Amino acid sequence: MPGALPSGEPVPATGPVPPGTPAGEHGFGVYAHVPFCASRCGYCDFNTYTPDEAGRDGYVDQVLAELRRAASVVTPRRVDTVFVGGGTPTLLAPSELGRILAEIDRTWGLADGAEITTEANPESVDPSSLRELRAAGFTRISLGMQSAAPHVLKVLERRHTPGRAVSAALEARDAGFDHVNLDLIYGTPGERPEDFAASLDAVVAAGVDHVSAYALIVEDGTRLATAMRKGVLPYPDDDVAADRYLAAERALTAAGFSWYEVSNWARDDAARCRHNLLYWAGGDWWGLGPGAHSHVGGVRWWNVRHPSAYARAVADGWPAVGRETLTADERHTEDVMLRVRLRDGLPLEHLDEAGRKEALRQAEAGLLDPAKLEAGRVVLTLRGRLLADGVVRDLLTAT
Repeated sequence: MPGALPSGEPVPATGPVPPGTPAGEHGFGVYAHVPFCASRCGYCDFNTYTPDEAGRDGYVDQVLAELRRAASVVTPRRVDTVFVGGGTPTLLAPSELGRILAEIDRTWGLADGAEITTEANPESVDPSSLRELRAAGFTRISLGMQSAAPHVLKVLERRHTPGRAVSAALEARDAGFDHVNLDLIYGTPGERPEDFAASLDAVVAAGVDHVSAYALIVEDGTRLATAMRKGVLPYPDDDVAADRYLAAERALTAAGFSWYEVSNWARDDAARCRHNLLYWAGGDWWGLGPGAHSHVGGVRWWNVRHPSAYARAVADGWPAVGRETLTADERHTEDVMLRVRLRDGLPLEHLDEAGRKEALRQAEAGLLDPAKLEAGRVVLTLRGRLLADGVVRDLLTAT
């Protein structure tokens, strides 16, 4: 089941931020959440709902109502990126997704060359729908592949056949998408080294220009977690996950990709996901839809989670149910946590004296690039990427 929302202070009747709040000094994006899935995968704890849990009728109108409210308080210079995620956004018709995009443009204005992404499951699109999505203005698509091995897809409870993700990626290219991403998950119980190697080969053969690869995370409350707790499936192995990551780095680098965030590779700078970079660089964004989170000017807030509750909240006022104003220390912590994971790294000057000394120690330990550190940037080595969470923790807690 979907994870719980954080706690926070109540949202004022005037909205999560004061009317007229400027946004976009470091970029402004819009995230639109589509919480519907044909079925829920066994490993997933995202805020998603199957047809017997929530209906889709009127959903786009509800999102547009929230957008109109957002326009009454936030005044960005432009919208640099739009990301429609889920769930499975492409369970909605391309025309419905196009309505959301068109209203964002009318409300705030899309920047020239704005990146417009939708997520999709491979079985939820076909050549016709992909052409319609492209005609509606979408420039980028992210397809959930997970694996090319049938038995791995079965453990993850994915519905698509092993070859469908590659076919969908090729169809997206034919439809005119500028950028196409495939997502992989590694470390699933029963996955062999040759299974992951075959998945990497399939990704490269698909001709995509972006790949995301994530270690399997077992979330409490999921069917996968229950199976592991009962001993039906083994828990993921950290050493296996490290081996898979190194295999991804080797295969993708050999195919012309470069890492730009610990779990993301792109063929060139233009193929990097600009929307995610906006998150990682501390930019502003408005999140539309149930359970969506937003951030503008150091204030973060989140919407009521269930689609039915969201529909009622939008009809009555603001769907946001909590907010928090980040302190300077909290913003610093997030800046370090996110930027250290990027290939461009973190300016050394963002660390305090103890953190800078710790960075020198970690460079000596082979976790940070010594040449980049000498030039004033904190950048992970390959070994450092394997231990990124620990590197961040030590930089922040050094005394």
